[in-house]
Amino acid sequence: IYFELGEYQKVTALLSQQLNEAKNSLNSQLEQDLLDGIRANLERNWDFKAAYGIVANRRLWTLYRDGKLTWEEVVEISELNLFTAREIGDISREVDSLHGLGWAYRNTALYSESFGFYREALEITKNGIQNLNSTESAIEKDLLFREYFLLTEIGILYTDLAQYDAALLSLEESLEKNKRYAEQYSSPALHANIYSTEVFQGFTLYNIGILRLQTGDSETALEYFLDVRNNYPPFDGGGLYLNIGNVHFNLGEFGEAAEAFEQSSRFVFLGDPGMPGFALNGLGRSQVELGNYAQAFGCYQRALRLFKDLNDPAGESQTLSNLAALAERQNEPELAIALYKESVNILESIRDNLADLPIEARRSYTESVSDRYRSLADLLLQEDRIVEAQRVLDLLKVQELDDYIRGVERTSETETGMAFLRPEELILARYDELQTSAIAVGQELDDLKNIPQTQRSAEQVQRIAQLTDLLDEINGDFRDFASSPDIRSLIDQLSFEAQEASLSLNQLDRLRDELQQLNAAIFYPLILEDRLELVITVPDSPPLRRTVDVSRKELNAAILAFRTALTDPHTDAAAPAQQLYDWLIRPLEADLAAAGVETIIYSPDGQLRYIPLAALHDGDRWLIQQYRINNITAESLTDLTESDATQLKILAAAYANESLVHSPEVNGTTYTFSGLPGAGQEVDGLPTETKFFDEAFSLAAIRPILDEYTVLHFATHAAFVPGVPEDSFILFGNGDTPTLRDVADWSLNGVDLVVLSACETGVGGTRQW
Repeated sequence: IYFELGEYQKVTALLSQQLNEAKNSLNSQLEQDLLDGIRANLERNWDFKAAYGIVANRRLWTLYRDGKLTWEEVVEISELNLFTAREIGDISREVDSLHGLGWAYRNTALYSESFGFYREALEITKNGIQNLNSTESAIEKDLLFREYFLLTEIGILYTDLAQYDAALLSLEESLEKNKRYAEQYSSPALHANIYSTEVFQGFTLYNIGILRLQTGDSETALEYFLDVRNNYPPFDGGGLYLNIGNVHFNLGEFGEAAEAFEQSSRFVFLGDPGMPGFALNGLGRSQVELGNYAQAFGCYQRALRLFKDLNDPAGESQTLSNLAALAERQNEPELAIALYKESVNILESIRDNLADLPIEARRSYTESVSDRYRSLADLLLQEDRIVEAQRVLDLLKVQELDDYIRGVERTSETETGMAFLRPEELILARYDELQTSAIAVGQELDDLKNIPQTQRSAEQVQRIAQLTDLLDEINGDFRDFASSPDIRSLIDQLSFEAQEASLSLNQLDRLRDELQQLNAAIFYPLILEDRLELVITVPDSPPLRRTVDVSRKELNAAILAFRTALTDPHTDAAAPAQQLYDWLIRPLEADLAAAGVETIIYSPDGQLRYIPLAALHDGDRWLIQQYRINNITAESLTDLTESDATQLKILAAAYANESLVHSPEVNGTTYTFSGLPGAGQEVDGLPTETKFFDEAFSLAAIRPILDEYTVLHFATHAAFVPGVPEDSFILFGNGDTPTLRDVADWSLNGVDLVVLSACETGVGGTRQW
């Protein structure tokens, strides 16, 4: 009864209670009867292989087929199947249930959880294959099939996270196992002839095509898609045409792209209810390029309605971003900014759920969606909303820092994402009201239209006509949304409020006070495809923006030339240093001079992180000869209040004895180091009496007194591994190796500066120094 009512968690809880009672009663017959009943219900009614599209229950099958089964329901039914499979000892169903859970969590952008379920399923599968005996070939056949399907799914998940090398390895391994499976077994593994080896070989090749598409190789991707369409049994025509449309769009063939997306939207996406939303997004983007803005808006609002209904945050964020780009095209920057903000805040919530993934996965995902942050920052700068633009950049920079060391504590300025101005809140609330109405009307209309025409009552026919008219009216409201009087009024208010906010935010007032004390300016460059935006905040002035006409490609070439010159003693670095000075500093010279700036607080963007700003050259002098330069990750993470330089207290230490060798082991890896030549002389030259050398440079000696000093200067080796603070460490002179995770727990409240001095101590990566 509970199952038919859709209360799947109650089914699990009731079965668990009954089995526990039977076990506690020591009544083996009662326990066996319960297990037999569970097995019978699984085979007859409860069996649900979500990722394969196999559903035993007729009601559930109809919901699944029509895309009406929510991801939450998929999770609950899969959890019930997982519990029962484990109780009856059915390893194949256990793997299928874990697979289904991973598939559902992937589709709700909970990528860390998805990886966990996929990997558990794959581990069980591989262990099961190893432990089978020669008489269990049927079970081995099932598990081998599941192994290569899981490898494909893991490859898809890696692709979602822009981990393309890992994705390709997993997909190619799946193809190899599929080939061996086909050689060993001639008949299908699972269900009728739907899941033959040929079908899944085509499915894997199709996903390699998607990978090629996402890495920019559209021509190769199209070859894969056409090969699958022409030479393999059909399995997902909608997805195939969706990605053929993406290829045509990337090649600038917008008419052909629109046709492919239109074909895709006509398919039934079995078991993947969110896929039509991506087809609608593709069709909308194509219509934008063809100049059909009204049609594009209709596609986007239908997609957004679908993703909201499914609780699909990734799809919702993408669609909001596309709506924002459309508003920008139609010269509605205020509306575009509100939509971009909503899109970015959804991305922030998704990124919060990636904390347990490896550094490479988190970083590549951040890079894959960073264009939405940059589009928002770009638009805010064009509207002279500079403080808000700086906050967008802070969100990206905080995440990049967290990708490196993990556990970065966000401040109140970044923990809530992008703040909305009051008119923006009202605009989005009005849009959400329309969406809610459209979802309710569309749901009722779909339910009625699922009734065959010959079986509809007169009242139902009349209601369909009413709902159709109502939906047309709502769609008209969507089309006229930006031009409606109430929204125009809010946009007018927004233009004024945004201007006021940029001039009077508490954050800006506090920042100006701090900069005044330091005679400093905060400098934020933003690299865009076609230009460089320079954002600078100085005391006693509104934030300033200067635009430089240089493309990303030109800038990156100049950065490479400068880095090469800095590392080659035979090359004059002044010429490339002057080119970068002309782009980065010269447009700001008058502003810096007028404000009496002595210190530039610099928060670099993109490839600019890899060059020292202090080494730029104006033709006569290096920049460090004109200004003090301080690099920061983000203003929101930095305390800019001036410390008392008269209270400077230095604790210095050196690992200097070259004959003293240490071979520490950190997290299973052994390193070998000897003392640094010149380190002792370096520390001897510092103005302090508190100095530790070699064996005296130990945790026991200095850890208790660290917070009594304002500057810590360590001349020693270190190894910094991005994203793995447990593997990143500082080597003390006696061989102690505190990791970054250890350092995070230290109380360093009185410390203003930590200097790590060695040949390349501050360089991240897997090398050691």
